[in-house]
Amino acid sequence: MGFIKTNSKENSNSIELYYEDYGSGQPVILIHGWPLSHRMWDTQINALVNAGFRVIAYDRRGFGQSSKPFTGYDYNTMASDLKDIIDQLELKNIILAGFSMGGGEVARYIGKYGADNVSKAILISAVTPFLLETDNNKNAVDASVFDGMKGGISKDRADFFKSFGKNFVNFEKLNDKVGLAQVELNWSIAMQASLKGTLDCVDAFGKTDFREDLKSFDIPSLVIHGDDDAIVPFEVSGKKACDIIENCQLELIEGGPHGLSFTHSDELNKAILNFIK
Repeated sequence: MGFIKTNSKENSNSIELYYEDYGSGQPVILIHGWPLSHRMWDTQINALVNAGFRVIAYDRRGFGQSSKPFTGYDYNTMASDLKDIIDQLELKNIILAGFSMGGGEVARYIGKYGADNVSKAILISAVTPFLLETDNNKNAVDASVFDGMKGGISKDRADFFKSFGKNFVNFEKLNDKVGLAQVELNWSIAMQASLKGTLDCVDAFGKTDFREDLKSFDIPSLVIHGDDDAIVPFEVSGKKACDIIENCQLELIEGGPHGLSFTHSDELNKAILNFIK
């Protein structure tokens, strides 16, 4: 419904973020996953507004209807973008909810700016705490996986996201819960994103270490994850995140894939509302 002008520019162009703002009450900010947009939150927006919350859902730089600069696809910059939204909309006592890549923005925002203005945090199918396998981060994801993703996108982005979109929701297993039309809609949203942003964000969510950020969480926090997530496996992410966050509540959704908002929207909405109401 509008645009926020961030504090960053590229050459002479201001970088603007598209956002939608609904309802009234305590504000909930929804941060989407890669490579989608705020549109992934449609059912959550309805549920939250009907439950008496104000909901702000925005498009990350490079995605959806936001500006598509050539740079700035690192988590420090994206956390700064989130702060610009919070400051310019004068939001107080906020609830931050991030899905997949968006969980990284929640973590980096709190790690960088603190949680004085945040009442609760929700990480859904999130990439936190650290996906990349290193000498001090065992049982994680090999770097070749992320390099392979970038190679597939560079070679034929349309074809890559055709298969990725099905894996996103475990379509072969769960086509009784999500239709092919939704998978195709997600594909069209992904294809609207910046190619440069799409590629750079693979490095951002795949190779950024959020472990110190999660140690800064001194607020009630909820981790929601599907136990059949083929994109960001629970053992690599959600389980480890909840082990780090001091005041962490875990909601493991049985049979849930990565894209819970499309296949398990009722369970997801219930978990969110039970936590924040």
